[in-house]
Amino acid sequence: MRRKLHIVDVFTDKPFAGNSLAVVLGADGLSSRQMLSFAREMNFSETTFVTATAPVRGAWPVRIFTPVRELPFAGHPALGTAHVLRQLVSSPQTRRIMLDFPAARVPVVLEKSGSRELYWMRHPVPAIGGALTRKQAGDLLGLKAADIDGRHPALEVTAGLGYLIVPVRTRAALARAVLNLAALKGVSDRVEARAVFAFAPGGADRRSDFSARAFFDYFGEAEDAATGSAGACLAAWLVETGYCGDDAVAVRVEQGAHLARPSLLHLRAIRTSRAIEVRVGGGVVGVVDGEITAARFG
Repeated sequence: MRRKLHIVDVFTDKPFAGNSLAVVLGADGLSSRQMLSFAREMNFSETTFVTATAPVRGAWPVRIFTPVRELPFAGHPALGTAHVLRQLVSSPQTRRIMLDFPAARVPVVLEKSGSRELYWMRHPVPAIGGALTRKQAGDLLGLKAADIDGRHPALEVTAGLGYLIVPVRTRAALARAVLNLAALKGVSDRVEARAVFAFAPGGADRRSDFSARAFFDYFGEAEDAATGSAGACLAAWLVETGYCGDDAVAVRVEQGAHLARPSLLHLRAIRTSRAIEVRVGGGVVGVVDGEITAARFG
């Protein structure tokens, strides 16, 4: 039952920042219950399990578990798993890794610029849903309506996973935000999303365009340090609303500062004749390479 275990930090170029991910290789033969048990043991936001020792029909099959449930798809697990496969199973010269999740087959591509390495993935085509009023958006985050940027609406956007994208006027207001579950349930007639991604202009680094926070209280999980799927929804929102004044955007988004896990998401989006196409990128840093030695998995 020994299996390779790797821990990486995603959306960062430094260890002990970004969003941690556990990657289990050679997970074929493990049941869903066993995978969930180990994800609970790791207690990261997500743990991935590569369920084959070689690509199947050109893609590596991967399953994702939080400590409480399986996810059909998520952003930072895709980037982190691709990094591990490229380093340990494929070749350091490999620039493209195809991953097969329950919800989608996703290519992850490595881009190098000098000493910097960024992994990029194309997200499922975003879908734009219902809107909230300025007051509803403020109530959702325990803020005043005046704290919400009224120039553009808070919208539900789904790109693999669904989020309410809420524009906040200032980073100071964003820092005060606390998700109001009663207010979230109160807008269930307008939207289906139960996760919230709030953002404000600027960041600690002058090169950053935005700061953001992801709230998952509805699911009984903590605020996330770096959320690729939410970043994809934000990128689509920026194009849909014309926030940046263009049908193509390329922005840097800081996340995780409130959790002492500073993260940086790179987002690209463009409106084509058919849809809004979105890519999310970030750095990945290896932290632990080892083995699972437990005789049984739950």
